[in-house]
Amino acid sequence: MPLKTKHFVIFITIIGFISCNQGINAPSSITGKRINITDSIASVDSIDQFITPYREHIEEVLDAQLAYNPTNLSKNDGKLNSSIGNLMADITYEQSNPIFNKRTGNNIDFVLLNHGGIRAAMSKGKVSRRTAYEIMPFKNETYVLELSAEKVKELISFLAEKQTAHPISKQLQIILNRDSSVKSSTINGKPIEDNRTYFVATSDFLATGGDHMNFFKNPIQTIDINYLLRNELIDYFEKVDTIKASTDNRFIKK
Repeated sequence: MPLKTKHFVIFITIIGFISCNQGINAPSSITGKRINITDSIASVDSIDQFITPYREHIEEVLDAQLAYNPTNLSKNDGKLNSSIGNLMADITYEQSNPIFNKRTGNNIDFVLLNHGGIRAAMSKGKVSRRTAYEIMPFKNETYVLELSAEKVKELISFLAEKQTAHPISKQLQIILNRDSSVKSSTINGKPIEDNRTYFVATSDFLATGGDHMNFFKNPIQTIDINYLLRNELIDYFEKVDTIKASTDNRFIKK
């Protein structure tokens, strides 16, 4: 059975038992010392023989090529939006929206993730499951929050104030003036409407106000679509041949 997206770890624990039989006095003191685990400690052949096939299978599955990336992608290659951030947000939208629509009959309006959640660059060349684990090592799930227009405006003000390349999907566009005030903000090409709500996809970490994104707290409703962000990356890599990503005008200052 091929390994999909679960991470297997084998723990070997050695537990020392101290007899507590009646009549045996408890030790008057306990001492210990730290023993560093290094290559100087000999491995146990029987354990190595048991683990090796599993390790080799995991390595094979993790490193199998899924797609090709024609250029290096980094979260620091743009001031207000980045190539890898744009890619992650757009993948989250593309993979999440069909599930959300099927379950609720609604569409996701846009995606917001966080700059700090991108844990690695994406090098030119082979793209594999390991690539997804390096970029997103955490088991964060995708949540869709229904927010009021007022909360969405708080979100936009937060991004304008921080001026950090937090990943946003292409459905949201923010243009700042030179003094960093918001010149315009649109969702799917339209200004924010005060009398409606919006569905925003994000991570479960941010959904509770992580990374100071307090506007996500107390939403109208929260929908867990049971989809890991990392798995969304892997599923997207599996269905495309070549990765296409770059900085653009979704969040800019004029």
